[in-house]
Amino acid sequence: MLALLFVLLTAVLVLPASPASAHAATVGSHPAPGSVIGASPSEVTVTFSEPVTPVEGRVQVIAPDGERISGKVQGGGTVLRIPVRKAGKPLGTYLISFRVISADSHPVGGAITFSVGAPSARPEEPAATTGPHPSVAVAVPALKTIGYAGVTLIVGPALFLAFLWPPRRSRAGALRMIRIGLALTAAATLGALGTQAQQGSGAPVWSLTADEFTEVVASQYGLLLLARLVVLGALAVLLPPLLHRPRRAVTVPRTVTAPVLVGAGAPAPEPAPVVQPQPQVTPRRARAWTVLGLGAAGLATWPMTGHAIAVPLPAVTITAGVVHMAAMAVWLGGLVTLTVFLLRGTTERMLGVVLPVWSRWAALAVIWLVMAGAVQAVVQVGSVPALWRTDYGRLLLVKLAILAAVLAAAAGARRMVNRSRNGRGLRRTVGVEVAASVVILALSSVLVQVDPGRSAAANEAAVGGRGVSETLTSNLYTVQFNIYPVELGEYNTVHAFLYRPDGAPLQAAEWEVSARLLDPPLEAVKQPMAGILPGNQALGSLAFPLAGTYEVVFTIRVSEIDRASVKTTVTVGG
Repeated sequence: MLALLFVLLTAVLVLPASPASAHAATVGSHPAPGSVIGASPSEVTVTFSEPVTPVEGRVQVIAPDGERISGKVQGGGTVLRIPVRKAGKPLGTYLISFRVISADSHPVGGAITFSVGAPSARPEEPAATTGPHPSVAVAVPALKTIGYAGVTLIVGPALFLAFLWPPRRSRAGALRMIRIGLALTAAATLGALGTQAQQGSGAPVWSLTADEFTEVVASQYGLLLLARLVVLGALAVLLPPLLHRPRRAVTVPRTVTAPVLVGAGAPAPEPAPVVQPQPQVTPRRARAWTVLGLGAAGLATWPMTGHAIAVPLPAVTITAGVVHMAAMAVWLGGLVTLTVFLLRGTTERMLGVVLPVWSRWAALAVIWLVMAGAVQAVVQVGSVPALWRTDYGRLLLVKLAILAAVLAAAAGARRMVNRSRNGRGLRRTVGVEVAASVVILALSSVLVQVDPGRSAAANEAAVGGRGVSETLTSNLYTVQFNIYPVELGEYNTVHAFLYRPDGAPLQAAEWEVSARLLDPPLEAVKQPMAGILPGNQALGSLAFPLAGTYEVVFTIRVSEIDRASVKTTVTVGG
């Protein structure tokens, strides 16, 4: 199993990067961001890096005089289409303001400007696009923490009750803790359903309406959370009977033939039956396998409603997410069970049996925890510099530092167990582990709400940063593109979209882009671009070896004989 996870990690490291990322990032619009056009458009479009769902009433176009001129948005996959009526004062700067839900269930807001005739003062951006209400910003990570805590309170006591519980200790407290864990997880899940709409709308927690809640429940996100609630209900029924003190195995007779000695010439009598015990097949084992299957399905709902669902390798990241949560619940839940129930009141002789076994299990859980976390980090961070350049990377480094301290304490506890085989001196060490682990859970709850490193880079490019976005037109096509980061070096990514003159997507037969320094004049460096789905997009890269102004030329062939070039200039700072 470790070898399998190592292969998955290696695959993530060696596969080429994909343009998909979580959360959704704007990768283009029409009119292009910052562009100046001759007449007010009848429709504007915004293109994202992954499928999005528009938030009702939060996607709009505002004219230069502050009037809202947009109609009902049409969302389909990665493109939002917004019909626009004619503005009373058409000349000046327009604002496209949007708030959408990305494929990983997180809200994304932003704004794009373009101008008709000439730029003017930018219209004021509606407050609803600036982010979630403070009550929602606090409630969401708090609910995540409660949910994670609930899972640990289910898994840890259940593991000890099933395999390591001392025979003379009462099970009532541990069973009560499992029920508390089920209740906390269910409450956090209901809370997540109740706050999802407000994350998108920017409204406070207490303003949820029946229509908003119904819309959330009917979405993929809501159906996954409903499935989690069903799993929790089934576990509440199946777990307590399974974890009560097991009964002795019931045996039934099995008849076998025993050899019988007879005299010479005497007829052989009938073989004498001998009764031999045989374990009876009971529904207990089937119930145990059912509980394990339900638990795995319930754990899968966390990565499937988060970052893991909207990355280049969702199967790998979802599997890693399930393993990561399961290992966390085994380790932390076991520590809580030891602290609350077993390190006090259990005889040293019994602890000498329980602790070495638990120590080995905890070590295996930590190995799985670290490896699964490594898979997730490689996919989500995207690059080494993103560790210190993005909020996601910095939070991840803090989490890793605290985890390292916890693992050091755990290593000390393991040495203590191997040396003394009892609980002396362990209570303080395990208490430190539990306290630090609570901090890790809280950081994890915040981390899943922050843009991953990959997405942060894409968002920075989309809103401008050091990137360039523009629209170029020929008699054969219109191409929208952005270049990021537009800095000295070889790794400046080009992402382009191709359309027919009437605005319909156009699939290219061949893409090529080149860059030529104008002063001092250098030869153009041509680079091919790779077409990507859904067909009218392409990715490539440009090198800017010296500071100055470059002529960037796109040469695109749309049929066997039809080819055209369009060009613009890009200035690279010195």
